[in-house]
Amino acid sequence: MKQIKGPAIFLAQFISDEAPFNSFTTICQWAANLGYKAIQLPTANSRIFDLEKAAQSQDYCDEVTSIAAQAGLTISELSTHLQGQLVAVHPAYDDMFDNFAPQALRGDPIARTKWAINQLMMAAKASKNLGLKSHVTFSGALLWHTFYPWPQRPKGLVEQGFLELAKRWLPILDYFDEMDVDVCYELHPGEDLHDGVTFERFLAATNNHPRVNILYDPSHFILQQLDYLAFIDIYHHRIKAFHVKDAEFNPNGRSGIYGGYQDWQERPGRFRSLGDGQIDFKSIFSKLTQYGFDGWAVLEWECCIKHPEDGAKEGAQFIKEHLIRPTAKAFDDFSAMDTNDQRNKRILGI
Repeated sequence: MKQIKGPAIFLAQFISDEAPFNSFTTICQWAANLGYKAIQLPTANSRIFDLEKAAQSQDYCDEVTSIAAQAGLTISELSTHLQGQLVAVHPAYDDMFDNFAPQALRGDPIARTKWAINQLMMAAKASKNLGLKSHVTFSGALLWHTFYPWPQRPKGLVEQGFLELAKRWLPILDYFDEMDVDVCYELHPGEDLHDGVTFERFLAATNNHPRVNILYDPSHFILQQLDYLAFIDIYHHRIKAFHVKDAEFNPNGRSGIYGGYQDWQERPGRFRSLGDGQIDFKSIFSKLTQYGFDGWAVLEWECCIKHPEDGAKEGAQFIKEHLIRPTAKAFDDFSAMDTNDQRNKRILGI
C-alpha cells in the first residue's frame, strides 16, 4: 500500500502585501516553520510565482525549487483555479469574473478566454519544468445558471453545454498529456463540474481523456449533501489531488442548501478550519490510503470564523495526525499456511 504525503498547504488564501506573505522566500519559511512539507502554489500572482517565466525557463523553475528546498519544502502542485474559471464563463457572470483577468482584457470575453487557455498551456509546461505530475484547477461553467431546473431546461441543452466545455478543454488536456501531467478539477458549486454526475458527463464528452482527473475536496460535498465517502469508493481511480478542508451543514427553518443569499457566517453550509467542522477525516484518510492514493494532503483554509494563521498552525498538526502509515502485512499472517491442494480439498470436503 502507498502512503499519503503531508502536510502541505495551499498558499492562495495567505498571500498578501504584508510580510511574511508578500514574497516567495518568506512565505516558504513561514509554511515550513509551521511544520508543512509542501506548498500548493497559485499562479495568478507574479510577485510570488511568475507563470510565464516558469513555462519558458528551466533555470527559473530550478531557482523556485531551490528556494522551497532551502526551507525544507517541495511543491505539490501548481494551481490555475482563477484562470481555469475563465475558460468558460456564461455572460451573466462576465462582470464578476472579469476581475480574474488582466485589466486590458476586461469587457472582452473572447480575448479573456484565449488568455485563460494560454495560461493553462503555460501551467502544463511549467509543471513539467518543475517535475510535477498533477495540476489543480476549475472547469469554468456555461450551464451553472440552469442548475435548478426551472424553467424546464430545453432538451439537449446539457449535452450541448458539456460538448462545448469539452471542446475548449480538449486542446489543453492534450497538451497536459504531452507534458505528462494530470489535470485535477476541483468539483465545486459554480463550476459545471461540481459533483460525480457532472464529472462523468465531462469525462464522456472528452472521450474518457486520461488526463481528466479530480481534486477531491469533501467540503464542497457536505455543502451539497453528497456522500463524500461513497464518492471515494466510486471515483478513487481518478482522484489525483486532495484538499483537506473542513465544513459544516446546519439547516434550519429559514434556509438550507441554497443559503438565502446570506453571508458565510449566516449560511447553514459554511467552511470551517480543520477539526471545527463535521467532516469525518479519519474515514477519508483511511479510504484514500486503502485505495493507494499517494499524493499530498493539502490544507485549504477558508474558515468564516477562525483567524487564518491559527487555522494554518492547527492544520499542519491536524493533517500530520491523520496520516496513516500503511501496514506491510496482514494482522493474521502469523497463522498463515502454505498452499496445499490436498489439504484444501479436505477442508472443502471434496
